[in-house]
Amino acid sequence: MNHYQRPTRGTVLAVCRVHQLLPFSGSPGVTAIDKRPVDGPVRVLPLGLFGDVQADRENHGGSDQAVYAYSQDDADYWAGELGRDIPPGLFGENLRIDGIDATGAVIGERWRIGADVLLEVTSPRVPCATFAHRMGEPQWVRRFTEIGLVGTYLRVLERGTLAAGDPIVVEHRPAHGITVGKFFSAPTVADVRTLQGLHDAGELTLAGHYWPYFERILRRDA
Repeated sequence: MNHYQRPTRGTVLAVCRVHQLLPFSGSPGVTAIDKRPVDGPVRVLPLGLFGDVQADRENHGGSDQAVYAYSQDDADYWAGELGRDIPPGLFGENLRIDGIDATGAVIGERWRIGADVLLEVTSPRVPCATFAHRMGEPQWVRRFTEIGLVGTYLRVLERGTLAAGDPIVVEHRPAHGITVGKFFSAPTVADVRTLQGLHDAGELTLAGHYWPYFERILRRDA
């Protein structure tokens, strides 16, 4: 299935925000990964959901990582693999979605959620020690990386409110076809050149943290 044939409509199953800050040994000393579903509409602002917290904006937040979405199909895969429930929010996601493949979203893809929220796909989620501690599974970072069902971060283009049950409509899907999952699992020099070219031409706004990855890929394949 090419990127144009992928579904363009889905549904928000759950909206999750921080339940409590948990202590963590690394900087900044706490983590906001404990997200849980909330009832009713939630406002969406440039840095994410109202009432949510980004404890470490340098690595897990900021406007380019304002919202994290994860697909139910991928959560179901992990439930079967791990033999445990993967309820909404367990992976630290803000949105548990159905019908749209978050990992298969094209970089720069735009989602209209509900009546007035517009989000833009920016980058894959990179697993870290905080996530591993949260899951308590052996070799979790390695396993999550190898499977590559990473979900996607999004930036907020148009603020508003959203809630569980809201429809998701893909309003724009870039022709370059490079998905967050592809970039996470198997990036190539051609991918880098394509994304750089679109960024330089003003046709795509890349998250700032792409540039160190670009340099590594280019050095690797030099």
